[in-house]
Amino acid sequence: MNYYDILKQYFGYDSFKDGQETLIQGILSGRDVLGIMPTGAGKSLCFQIPALMLPGFAFE
Repeated sequence: MNYYDILKQYFGYDSFKDGQETLIQGILSGRDVLGIMPTGAGKSLCFQIPALMLPGFAFE
């Protein structure tokens, strides 16, 4: 399952807001990331989606 599938299945969205996909890609590639985003920009998805994709972080 890729991050677009998780975005739709668990959160009901069809696309990412500005900056979210870049942060998620960075996390999944093992890099340290810093995201400074305004309230309502969807920061929580940036760590919730990788947590669902990476082993040992979360379970369904």
